Amino acid sequence: MAKLKTLYFCQNCGAQYSQWHGQCKTCGEWNTLVEEIVEKSTKSVSTKSKSSIINIIEVEAIEEPRIVTPSEELNRVLGGGIVLGSVTLIGGEPGIGKSTLLLQLALKMKKKILYVSGEESASQIKMRADRLAEVKNPNCFLFTETSLEKIIHEATKLMPDFVIIDSIQTLQSQLIESSPGTVSQIRECSNEIIKFAKENNIPVFLVGHITKDGQIAGPKVLEHMVDVVLNFDGDRNHLFRLLRANKNRFGSTSEIGIYEMISTGLKEIKNPSEILITKKFEELSGNSVAVTLEGNRPMLLEIQALVSTAVYGTPQRSSTGFDSKRLNMLLAVLEKRAGFQLGSKDVFLNITGGIKTDDPALDLAVIASILSSNEDIAISEHYCFAGEIGLSGEIRPVAQVEQRITEAEKLGYEKIFISNLNKLPKKKFGIKVEEISKIEDFVESLF
Repeated sequence: MAKLKTLYFCQNCGAQYSQWHGQCKTCGEWNTLVEEIVEKSTKSVSTKSKSSIINIIEVEAIEEPRIVTPSEELNRVLGGGIVLGSVTLIGGEPGIGKSTLLLQLALKMKKKILYVSGEESASQIKMRADRLAEVKNPNCFLFTETSLEKIIHEATKLMPDFVIIDSIQTLQSQLIESSPGTVSQIRECSNEIIKFAKENNIPVFLVGHITKDGQIAGPKVLEHMVDVVLNFDGDRNHLFRLLRANKNRFGSTSEIGIYEMISTGLKEIKNPSEILITKKFEELSGNSVAVTLEGNRPMLLEIQALVSTAVYGTPQRSSTGFDSKRLNMLLAVLEKRAGFQLGSKDVFLNITGGIKTDDPALDLAVIASILSSNEDIAISEHYCFAGEIGLSGEIRPVAQVEQRITEAEKLGYEKIFISNLNKLPKKKFGIKVEEISKIEDFVESLF
């Protein structure tokens, strides 16, 4: 009997070693190396190929056919629908709603769906489906199995229009002598699933677990192999869930889908601006409204700031949903360029609704909230802001300003503050556009 060859794989990054080490030299994690049996085929490799070299000019551009799903938010993120033969990986925190999202999709679509689960029994899935109270799909088939070979066999026999596998970390191939969830198993199972999807032109959705750092568990090569990588995140203390594309071979990665978790499942938020803006009965200092952009989708977010005298000596800087380093930079600009003494004060910043965004157009609204709280003067609830702050105190232009102005006008705002460097169309808006160039001018115009 030939001696089995074993290698050590890092369970965090997938790096390969010939002997065990306490620390992975690639990612720096400790005690993540696991021994796995590696079997290599001794068959001779054929050099014959069915394909041939072709000039790119001679290639005909064929638009990929798509399956339009009942979820408009999912269609937006995917770039118009699910491409036939594509493999999509969706990751997220436990309990965030990954399985709920895909089960709702399976129940709503008027297609033959195969829902494979290695984590739940058929009765548990049925209980969740009844709770969702969705339209029942008579062609939705359940298969609770972890063996890759059995799943591929049943899928080939059923030939569905769409396959959902929950999750890739629970699958196990008989060709690999290691436990489910290891690097070798995930790599082998993913290879076979992608091969099945491409050969039969059947789209496949894979659910992936994530590590404590928020990365999809398993080797990084898994994200390179699939066509689309979706991230489903959100704060469990808030109702909103955000669906983003980290990778998309068939569309943009800048779009975002917003859902609300309710008792009957996930509800699509068609107009997030109306949900995220709090309707106040009285004007309070420290509140402002920012006009942000996610992909081609304008949204209005409420920014809240609290500035108070530091009690414990060292001033605190805390932000939720906003980059704390950028907050420190904006405070330094306020102190240097506008003369506000904020070095001895605590500053707390919050974006309501649990939304996290990195749009630089939030800078102007953040400055407005901080100044409003510091001076204890309320900003009119009919004002909104869109502008980036430079280190010299200038108001820099933002992208797609016309869409931002139109969104603010649609929601009934009376004035929007933007940079005077933005190139505005000659048409007249139903909202007053206040153009400013310096942070000093902004302070005078606001108060």
